[in-house]
Amino acid sequence: MQFTDLMGKTLVSVENVNNEQIVFRTADESYRLFHRQDCCEEVLVESIIGDFDDLIGTPILLAEEATSGEPVWGEEGSSTWTFYKLRTVKGSVDIRWHGTSNGYYSESVEFEKVS
Repeated sequence: MQFTDLMGKTLVSVENVNNEQIVFRTADESYRLFHRQDCCEEVLVESIIGDFDDLIGTPILLAEEATSGEPVWGEEGSSTWTFYKLRTVKGSVDIRWHGTSNGYYSESVEFEKVS
């Protein structure tokens, strides 16, 4: 699935679970943003700008993902930023994820439909 698949959907709830995943629920389906944690890396929600209540009860007009591109290398290994932007007529929410690793593990965020 692509994050853009949320466009046009009407959410009934959004939940941040310990900065490790964001769960989006419609009347019939659930989706989540998350990272499959592995050794020697960490990917977490760094910040949320906006109010999830602005996403509830009205169709999503924009669902967009952007990354910082190639990982940035530093003394501790690599680092990647991933941004998710959601907009409705009521307002917007920007979710920023930050991933770090020793350079051999993924720092990406995944989006999937939850069964």
